[in-house]
Parts: sequence; structure tokens; C-alpha cells
Amino acid sequence: MIDERTLDKARSLCQALIGGTMSGARSGMTFANVSPRDGRTLANVAACDATDVDAAVASARAAFEDGRWRDLPPKAKKKVLHRLADLMETHADELAWLECLDMGKPISDARGVDLPLAIDTVRYYAEALDKLYGEVGPSHPGRLSYAVHEPLGVIGAIVPWNFPLLMAMWKVAPALAMGNSMVLKPAEQSPSSAIRIGELALEAGLPPGVLNVVPGFGETAGKALALHVDVDMIAFTGSGSVGKLLMRYSGESNLKRVSLELGGKSPQIVFADCTDLDAAAQAAAWGIFYNQGEVCTAASRLLVQRDIKDAFLERVLAVAKGIVPGDPADPETRFGAMVSEEQMQTALRHIEAARQESGPPLIGGRRVREETGGFYVEPTIFDTAPSAALAQQEVFGPVLGVIPFDAPDEAFRIANDTIYGLAAGVWTGSVDLAHRSAKKLRAGLVWVNGWDACDITMPFGGFKQSGFGRDRSMHALEKYADLKAVTFSLRT
Repeated sequence: MIDERTLDKARSLCQALIGGTMSGARSGMTFANVSPRDGRTLANVAACDATDVDAAVASARAAFEDGRWRDLPPKAKKKVLHRLADLMETHADELAWLECLDMGKPISDARGVDLPLAIDTVRYYAEALDKLYGEVGPSHPGRLSYAVHEPLGVIGAIVPWNFPLLMAMWKVAPALAMGNSMVLKPAEQSPSSAIRIGELALEAGLPPGVLNVVPGFGETAGKALALHVDVDMIAFTGSGSVGKLLMRYSGESNLKRVSLELGGKSPQIVFADCTDLDAAAQAAAWGIFYNQGEVCTAASRLLVQRDIKDAFLERVLAVAKGIVPGDPADPETRFGAMVSEEQMQTALRHIEAARQESGPPLIGGRRVREETGGFYVEPTIFDTAPSAALAQQEVFGPVLGVIPFDAPDEAFRIANDTIYGLAAGVWTGSVDLAHRSAKKLRAGLVWVNGWDACDITMPFGGFKQSGFGRDRSMHALEKYADLKAVTFSLRT
């Protein structure tokens, strides 16, 4: 369980990191970092605004232009990133507690999933940074032409609260590996691990100014970062509404590049020929209820072939009944608190709207553990229609809509009939149907006979209004680089 030393550390992570120095916001303003576990304030954190962002961008620009990081040999960059990964391993339990306290994630998931994946991300890009090759062009015999990747410059990264550290590393690690400098703006609901990573990066030997961390609100710090004319790119994970604002801010400022990983309404399709219905039922339940449903790829729509719908739904409900909200600090808990009272109320409004449109839930539908002061909602399942609001709007909470279908083409039509296209899953015993499904589904990630079955080596991103640009894999390195073509005219 939580000890006072852990709480003291969480309370201490309350300042911005600019130019290698920890400081409060220049305005003196702070905001309360409230733990969803019990509704108590962990710390009053620096509420950075445009003035702080200006200082952070100036620091990042100076670091980039003088080459203190950009111009280091690849071997030297590798050593720093590996040292950062080593320090993350050394402080893994501390970082896991920060994730648990900030956003209500079960400590078992923070320790067993988030931290190992975040560390693996840093190590992957440490090793990948010297493996992004240029090319020599098939030019005229009197010319020598080649193309090389160069860092973009100053990257502004705006990351979400659902996987605070992991999402930060998906952006920080490849951007630094390419030689860029950065300003990281964590979500105001979960600033602690980003601030701590800034400290650890300095300890690892990253030069001051290369990574700056500015906690604050989206409408102040985030907006200032997106509008800043000396920022070369914004890398964002979050909501579609904010993504649209960032596109607008890019046009209003310097046409900076924008990479967006936005929302989803991801379907899992279970065909009648599925050979392991128990595995599919586990995936159907945990695909939506993992991390309290606060996952961009959450499988919030379950499409089941009508022939097996009732029998399969019994299996899903049996799994869901065993998923009980509990104290995130308890190592036995597998389903914790929602990140904030606001997010909890949003989920409850969606549940009430679904109740009015589709009837009572098959399970769940209530706030629980209210006496703790925390923000907990039961796993909830509805029978619903493809056109219902529950099947079209992203809840970002533990709410599943079940939809029957008769034939594969109907399933594909329903699955594709939303504004989103982030992820999709298929359960079938037919290789032909699996390949057909993968081709028909309009999603950036398609998983067959497994959910979320991928890793750092594969690109992550969506189609349609789920955004563009890719995190993870070698493709993320390319995202943070410009491609320069060089041609020599040769004397013969």
C-alpha cells in the first residue's frame, strides 16, 4: 500500500522544468492535482501559461540551434537514452505509484504494463536512432544525389491522462532520438510522471533545455504551445475536438506540422465460426473495461453474429460480473477509478442517455464507492442499435454496446459506420474471412483473434477522424524528421 514517502514524492512534483531548472509558473498560479482514488489534492501544481511556454520554447530553440543534443554522435545519444531507461527501471515503483495516484489506474497495471512498456519504448528508440537510413538516387552519371533525414527542430508534445507516462514516451523517445528539442505539456489531470521524467532525463545526461516540461491547462499552456511560431511540430494524443483546434492553430501561426492520435469507437466482431468463444469473451470484456474504459482503442462496440449472440453474451456478462471497482492502490484491484469527477459525470450522462434510448443496462450503470470520495463507475453493458448514440459517440469510460448482425458484409458496414477508424478486432476460425475482414475494415489497427495484440515494432494510429501520423515503430522516427535531397554536379 501507499507509504508517506511515496505521497511526499507525489506532493513534490509540482513545478515546471525549463532550461534545466525547476520553477513555479511566472504568474504564481497553481492548480490542484486531485487523485481520483479518494478525491484528495495531491499537490498544487504550477499553472503554466503563454509566458512560461515562451521561455520553454526559447530554451528548446537555443538547445537545438547550438547543437548540444542534435549534433551529438548517435553512440552518445544512445548512451543517454539507455541511461534514462535505466533510471526509469530504478525508479519504476515510484513512477508506477505516480500513475496510480494521478489517474486512478490500478497499481498492478501501472507496475506490470505501463512502466515496462514505457521503458521498452525508450530502449527501442535508443537502438533505432542509427538505423534510419537515407538513400542514394539513381541520378544522371554527371551527378551524385542522396537524401538524408534531419531533425525538425522544436517539438511540442501534448499528451493525455489515460496512460500519462507511456504516451509521453511514445513521443519523447523518438523525437529525442531524431535529435530534436522538446516542450512537453502533460494533461493537467496527470502531471506528476512527466515532471519526474524531466528530472530523470537531466540525471541521465540529457543537456539542459533539450526537454522542457510545462504543466498547465490546455486552453492556456496547450494553446500557447500550438500557436507558437517557433514550434516546428505539435504531436498530440487526445480528443477530436482539441485535434481540430490544433489544426486551426497551426494555420493561424506558422503552418507547423501536426500529428494527431484522436478518439475511437472501436468494434470487436465475433463471427459464429469463432473457435475460442471463451477467449473472445475475455477480450470483449477487458477490451472495454481495461483501464476503466479510458483507452482510445477501447472496444466499445461488440458486434456478434446473431446465431451465437445470446450464448456468447452470457459468457461476456459472466466475465463482467467479476470485474469489480476497487481501490487502485490495492495490488488485487484490476478495475480502478475514473480520472476525474468530470470524466465520471460524462460517463454517467452517456449511461443515462443510453438507458433512455436502449432500455436498462444488462449489467452495471451506477456510480459506486462514493463514500471513498473517489470517482468510480461500474462496468456497464447495453444492448443497442448501430445508429444509437452509444454506438456512435466515444464515451471514454466503461460502457459497452452490443450489436447483433447476420452476415459479414453487414458487420463490416456497421463497423465502418462511424466517424472514427482507430482499431478493430475480428474473431473467426476462417483464414479467408480473417483476411477479408482486415481488408474491409477502415481502421489503422486490425487485430485478428486477439485484442490489442501488438507492440512497439508496429505503427499506431488511425483512419478518418481518429487522426493521422503514427506513433511507435520506425515510422515515428520519420515523423519527427525532415527529408533533405542533396545533389552534386560532378566534373568529368
